[in-house]
Amino acid sequence: MRVFYSDTFVLPLPPGHRFPMEKYALLRERVIADNIVPFDRLHVPEPASVDELVRVHTPAYIERVMTGRLTGAEIRRIGFPWSPQMVERSRRSAGATIAACRVALQEGVGVNLAGGTHHAFADAGAGYCVFNDAAVAARAMQAEGRARRIAIIDCDVHQGDGTAAIFANDPTVFTFSIHGAHNFPFRKQQSDLDIALPDTTGDAAYLDALEWGLRQTFAAAKPDLVIYLAGADPYYDDRLGRLSLTKAGLAERDRLVFGYCRSAGVPVAVTMAGGYARQINDTVDIHAHTVAAAALGYL
Repeated sequence: MRVFYSDTFVLPLPPGHRFPMEKYALLRERVIADNIVPFDRLHVPEPASVDELVRVHTPAYIERVMTGRLTGAEIRRIGFPWSPQMVERSRRSAGATIAACRVALQEGVGVNLAGGTHHAFADAGAGYCVFNDAAVAARAMQAEGRARRIAIIDCDVHQGDGTAAIFANDPTVFTFSIHGAHNFPFRKQQSDLDIALPDTTGDAAYLDALEWGLRQTFAAAKPDLVIYLAGADPYYDDRLGRLSLTKAGLAERDRLVFGYCRSAGVPVAVTMAGGYARQINDTVDIHAHTVAAAALGYL
């Protein structure tokens, strides 16, 4: 299994900012320390090119991001201050998902140790998301003739609203989001399949709903490729989560997703998506277990 990382492209944040940027470097260190994959299977991705971005995002939005001409309202909606490092980091993260998809289609599975920026719309960023990496990667695989039908399985606790909007009425990309009903974004979009769960939903109810959703997704989508957003934020001690899954429940979630992919013979590219646990090592634990499950699922 090959893994792609972009934590060496650091996005400078002001003191006290609540986005846990350091989790990415900690995750890479954990993947190496636990020998989840050999060191020589970790790679720095190329940045997503403008040609790759423009298949999803409008030229005007891309130009404003690249040149630092985002409005104050746009910057507040994204939640990050603009900097050249923000641009490079966002392009590298999207490039990592493109690379993970290419590898998955060759080897069965590929992993981006970041990504999952599902709140980015075609013409705007939001919620710590500048470019929508899953959407950019899906369009790249179609443009390169590597995959025709793609399913995006979004298990972040927040609805993948940007992804849903980008692929609305597109039968070639099936969007499935299982998320908290009362969590951000407060104005939801319509995915091909949405499962909205009440606050404090625990392991058993979540896993039952997920399994039902996976059956529906694979039956309807018949995908050539799955892109899996494995958010750590359904965890019960996540500051932004509002659901009540344990680490064991999240591990079973991963096994379910990988099991369905393996049974259907469908390659899967994995992104980490959100994670805001009160103790950052809990987020790192959950993400590391996802990466390990991906490796075990496709040995």
